[in-house]
Amino acid sequence: MKRHRASSAAFISTYPPRQCGIATFTKDLTKAFNRIPKNPFKTKIVAMNNSHSKYIPYPSEVKLKIRDNVLGDYSRAARKINRRKSIKIVNVQHEFGLYGGKYLNYLTAFYEYIHVPVVTTFHTVIPNPPESLKCTVKYIAKKSACIIVLTKTAVKILEKDYGIRKSKIKLIPHGIHNVPFEPSKIQKSKLGLEDKLIISSFGLVTGGKNYEAVIKALPKIVKKYPNLLYLILGRTHPGIYKQEGEKYRNKLKKLIKKLKLENNVKFVNKYLKQKELLQYLRASDVFVSSGLGLHQIVSGTLSYAVGCGRPVITIPFLHAKELITKDRGILVDIGDSKSYAKAVIKLLSNQKLRERMSKNAYKASRFMLWDNVVKSYMEVFKKYT
Repeated sequence: MKRHRASSAAFISTYPPRQCGIATFTKDLTKAFNRIPKNPFKTKIVAMNNSHSKYIPYPSEVKLKIRDNVLGDYSRAARKINRRKSIKIVNVQHEFGLYGGKYLNYLTAFYEYIHVPVVTTFHTVIPNPPESLKCTVKYIAKKSACIIVLTKTAVKILEKDYGIRKSKIKLIPHGIHNVPFEPSKIQKSKLGLEDKLIISSFGLVTGGKNYEAVIKALPKIVKKYPNLLYLILGRTHPGIYKQEGEKYRNKLKKLIKKLKLENNVKFVNKYLKQKELLQYLRASDVFVSSGLGLHQIVSGTLSYAVGCGRPVITIPFLHAKELITKDRGILVDIGDSKSYAKAVIKLLSNQKLRERMSKNAYKASRFMLWDNVVKSYMEVFKKYT
């Protein structure tokens, strides 16, 4: 199809000011699209709304909204897109929990009515799925012109467990921001933390982060490095906060007090803007990814840390095993505080090893830059329009 200058690509996703990883991902992706010279596609957003949310002041690029638990909104959105002749392709950012119905089956209504080619990005691919989930994912794949996944492991799972042919799947990694490679002391001085050895963790705070396993490792580390500071970056997940407030964070604070670590742990309890997040990551000597689940297929926080050239200590979840080789970081046992302590001390006591891992992580992640990611998306979009 010959593309007119006014051709558009519509992205169905959560979107800022909603605070979630997929919203941030889509904002970064579309910003990268808009940076491309002579970009053949204008970007338009179809924002996913929580049905119970109050008014959300979206920016002008949001053209339509879908209430997640209102089935009729999905078919209505499809019909509206069909009528907008400038929209040549749709990209659905697929994540469990964003769309209504069991296993997102409300979303299938959109695919049923849409006439424009759809490219679906799967952020989560669940291995060994129950039959109902498998059927929904296979239906979405059948209705999609192309499936995008973010890791090699996701490709294998879609082939093996869902029977989706490899020719329909495109691997495009999670994007990262282009920051200069530099030692942590530069950003530490800007934050007034130049006298600290910093380890950090980042993400919307939930019990699933298992930060207590890291905190319990700190007394042994602090004994050797009393100037250690553990930064826990991010606000409590909005959904969790609505249900139970700061219950989990308060539990962590009690543990910190019990272990007399008040001077060694700091919460940055807010939803960090991109510039703030990257500054904290670049000020870190080591990034720590804890958690309780080993089946996580992709992690934006892990990608960002590697993109900033930081050595990583992480549990061996699926994305970590793919991204964190032994020359970029250390894999530790899930929930094992002794493993965390041993790994942190190993890195803090060996500056040359830390620097080598930093350089390796930074160099190995350049293909993940948003400008490279968006070129791959552009190739897919052009192929199907």
